Amino acid sequence: MSDAKDGKKGNGKGKYRSSAWYGPADMGGFIHRSWMRNQGLPSHVFDGRPVIGICNTKSEFNPCNAHFDIIADHVKRGVWEAGGFPVDFPVMSLGEITFRPTAMLFRNLAAMEVEEAIRGQPIDGVVLLVGCDKTTPSLMMGAASCDLPALAISGGPMLNGRYKGERIGSGTHVWKFSEAVKAGKMTVEEFMNAEAAMSRSPGHCMTMGTASTMASMVEALGMGMPENAAIPAADSRRGTLAHMAGRRIVEMVHEDLKMSKILTRQAFENAIRLNGAIGGSTNAVIHLIALAGRVGVPLTLEDWDRLGGEVPTLVNLMPSGEYLMEDFYYAGGLPAVIRVLGEKGMLHKDALTVNGKSIWENSKDAAIYDDKVILPWDKPLTAKGGIAVLRGNLAPDGAVLKPSAASPDLMKHRGRAVVFETIEHYYERINDASLDIDETCVMVLKNCGPKGYPGMAEVGNMGLPEKLLKKGVTDMVRISDARMSGTAYGTVVLHVSPEAAAGGPLALVADGDMIELDVPGRRLHLDVAEAELAKRRQAWTPPAPPMAGGYQKLYYDHVLQADRGADLDFLVGSRGAAVPRESH
Repeated sequence: MSDAKDGKKGNGKGKYRSSAWYGPADMGGFIHRSWMRNQGLPSHVFDGRPVIGICNTKSEFNPCNAHFDIIADHVKRGVWEAGGFPVDFPVMSLGEITFRPTAMLFRNLAAMEVEEAIRGQPIDGVVLLVGCDKTTPSLMMGAASCDLPALAISGGPMLNGRYKGERIGSGTHVWKFSEAVKAGKMTVEEFMNAEAAMSRSPGHCMTMGTASTMASMVEALGMGMPENAAIPAADSRRGTLAHMAGRRIVEMVHEDLKMSKILTRQAFENAIRLNGAIGGSTNAVIHLIALAGRVGVPLTLEDWDRLGGEVPTLVNLMPSGEYLMEDFYYAGGLPAVIRVLGEKGMLHKDALTVNGKSIWENSKDAAIYDDKVILPWDKPLTAKGGIAVLRGNLAPDGAVLKPSAASPDLMKHRGRAVVFETIEHYYERINDASLDIDETCVMVLKNCGPKGYPGMAEVGNMGLPEKLLKKGVTDMVRISDARMSGTAYGTVVLHVSPEAAAGGPLALVADGDMIELDVPGRRLHLDVAEAELAKRRQAWTPPAPPMAGGYQKLYYDHVLQADRGADLDFLVGSRGAAVPRESH
């Protein structure tokens, strides 16, 4: 039976963007509606209701996001219930575990795809399905450059890992177990048996790595529903949150609540402070600076140091502490941390969130149910958490270190440089028995920044030499222009800017140079005379671009340095969501 008489055809002048596609009673409108109807859609879904795009990063190559079709179904239920028309569409899914040379190389490419997919299609509001590290910033960056009503739903962390009666955390225990094998404290068979015990449910890393950090940033920025950060992927309440988000995005379209109204300076300041309180990943620095650039909010490394440096780390999660995200959820999750910071005067309480309420309204009554996981204010994991920003002649434009994951006795250190020109050089050299290195040395890795790798891979937490691990050494000062996984730990200086491949001072460091690290003084100094550095600079030649053409060449030519978010220079800013011209 035909339903042709049930629908109402408009004149293309409807209330929403999608009316330009589905409203006209002409050939163009016929084409847009007719082809969509081959999916079994009745005509009344084109009656002028808002079209909600579900930007889906589901991929079986990206195990963190492999369950996203289930989340999308929950979103659709909410959208239909609220009178919207949900349409699921795929975009590039960046799986940190499988993507080579590094997922970060493609964050900006995915953001380009998201931006153009939203702008080029009949979308009035969009739900961003995010999870694995780079899917969160890439989707938010792309959507921000369109500035439509949008909200993000994280896929949720995996359930806690358990092995031989011990909590084991994704990423964090990979490094610990790997070094235990090298030190002769764990057999290879035991190492292999821990694999399945670590990853035992759908979801992203359940440590406070970059995925969990960025899920927390979604909530801290006001871009996600309350409790977005910590509900485990396998928990039915994740589906409930998605359903309610589907309802809410329809209301946001009616209200014209765009991303630019949420992503204010106040929202970013809240996120920086909350990142300090949760012991969040250093990767959040790069991603939030890039996101702020898309909406025209000035955000610098100094903001990270000034705003986050005085915040105590209250969340006792790996890699800084001992618990995992499932425990964090049961303990009260991010709303409980928001309440604590709000009570201490460290938040902009009136910052708006996607549910239409302020961040304080959402969290003022949140309770802490386990003070071993969310620690008391006067008994923090680290008294001054956040991200320490270092400067000096080795990092004129800044470098970062995560104090909560570092060794207190190495926060002021002077040592002899042992230099690795590339990550390949590191692998060739690190376990050579003749390598002249001891625990007082400073390991230096070059050419792993935005241009150098290319893509700025997570290799900054260089494993220690086997001969030192066998002596019982567990940490050393490590310096690079690379990033490190948020699941990693150690006294690791990262994001040195300018990077070596761009001619930064890091390129000039040689074996035997003395380097001074002073985290309390925020100083990183290469103790080499200026005349000698000038001589070395004259002899230095930049590395060749990774490819003669293609995206990697485009990236190499246009990527900004880490202190500016490593976005592509021509992507900074919001270009709006003007309806593209009709082609029919």
